[in-house]
Amino acid sequence: MKSKLYLLLPVVFLAVSCTCFTITDTIAENYEKAGSNRQELRKALIYFSHKGDSLQLAALNFLIRNMDEHSYVEFGIFDSNDVEIQFDVLDYTDYDAMVAAMDTMEVEYGELHYARKTLSPDLTTITADLLIENIELAFQVWQEKSWAQKLSFETFCELILPYRGSNEPVEKFRQWFLDRYRDIPLNGNKADDPIAAAEYINDDLKQWFKFDPRYYRHPTDQGLDEMRTTGRGRCEDMTNLAIYAMRANGLPVTSDYTPYWANIGNNHAWNAILSPEGKAVPFMGCEANPGHYVLFGKLAKAYRKTYSRQTDNLASRLLEWESAPRWLSGSYYADVTGEYTETADVTLNLSRQIPDSTRFAYLCVFNSGEWQAIHWGKLEGSAVTFTDMGTGIAYLPMFYVHEELLPADAPFILTTEGQIIPLDGSSSAPVDLQLISTTRVKFEAATEARDIVALNEGKTYILKYWNDGWTDVGEQQAGSDPLIFKEVPGDRLYWLVEKDSRREERIFTWENGRQVWW
Repeated sequence: MKSKLYLLLPVVFLAVSCTCFTITDTIAENYEKAGSNRQELRKALIYFSHKGDSLQLAALNFLIRNMDEHSYVEFGIFDSNDVEIQFDVLDYTDYDAMVAAMDTMEVEYGELHYARKTLSPDLTTITADLLIENIELAFQVWQEKSWAQKLSFETFCELILPYRGSNEPVEKFRQWFLDRYRDIPLNGNKADDPIAAAEYINDDLKQWFKFDPRYYRHPTDQGLDEMRTTGRGRCEDMTNLAIYAMRANGLPVTSDYTPYWANIGNNHAWNAILSPEGKAVPFMGCEANPGHYVLFGKLAKAYRKTYSRQTDNLASRLLEWESAPRWLSGSYYADVTGEYTETADVTLNLSRQIPDSTRFAYLCVFNSGEWQAIHWGKLEGSAVTFTDMGTGIAYLPMFYVHEELLPADAPFILTTEGQIIPLDGSSSAPVDLQLISTTRVKFEAATEARDIVALNEGKTYILKYWNDGWTDVGEQQAGSDPLIFKEVPGDRLYWLVEKDSRREERIFTWENGRQVWW
């Protein structure tokens, strides 16, 4: 049967007249990776070949050619001995109760961590029935919906055709949402407006699906069936739900994201819809409509999820033996930072010794107590350039060696004007710091901020500064007055943390007698 399949491939795919998709070895490789499930791919192939629609056959080509690495990923929570702990976020009334329960569990089981339980690749699990229905319904709305008819085949394949949003279980979604929004009441000059149609659908989603912070501790992306049951989820679920509802109705919607905020902890995903003018308009599925959504954190990088493999990512440059920070080693994302914020290229001559066989450096942001890699650059000797970085942010260049990030130079501030200001202590005498907070705090306009103390009285605080690692300056107990630390190394990056906290405090510099937050 295997030999018959390969004999069929050239005949079928050479009949496709669309020049957008060239036939490469990737198709044959993915059939090989599908194992016994290649029979399902073959059924879909034969179906569209017999149907005689070259564009639908090209669409199947697109899906199979880019299917490698798309999968359903299920996560679990494990103790310090890697034994899985049964944990359901919905067993708790709210986020605080859930966190308190996890803290109690850590006393009993040791430090808890999330890890992948199962990986179900699409190539080995997807069915011909799902592929056929997905393609035919996608083509139906492309042909019938007035706002979709103007989309190119390339745009259709990337923003309408895909059968999944992220790493959720693959389920049929198109017919359910097509029936639900079959008659969208748009009239006059709004009748062909995709933005107006998206607003109508999103207003409905808002009524029955809500953000729930408990799902921060539920890293497995929900499928449609589960979301219809729970009516709750995190931003990943919200963006996927919007993708289902809108792509099912011919609206070109994707999900953009930042892996790590640059000025607060955590990460975020949101949606974007392609306007008739070709501009991506951001919105938040189930929460805020296009034109009415503002990102709440600062972006060092914004990326767009793609179904198609992107050839300019780090993954395409890594050699077989090389590793990279986990999310940067993926192939299915595009850099769209310039669509959201001012950017500048950053070129550095790294001062630390380059580890053996290291070909790349990474630029990192400080997020939830850790430096996290947000972008990469190819080393040319000791020089490296990081492209299109968000400005007004503190960064740290690092190497990645044996699954660990190591400092490659001192941290620096990339100003809003694109200037690089190093924080290496080379140009400043020791300073006395008068500290009032562990993070940015809003004060009344008429109040002198330096006279207000936003610390918890009676709690112990530790001051650290960065010197190829966090070095403790000392610790003090907070009262009603600012904490004063004398003779601290100047021109550095500082971090004031409450003892035994969750390390969500922000880093700062000392400028003109005050804390400046990053």
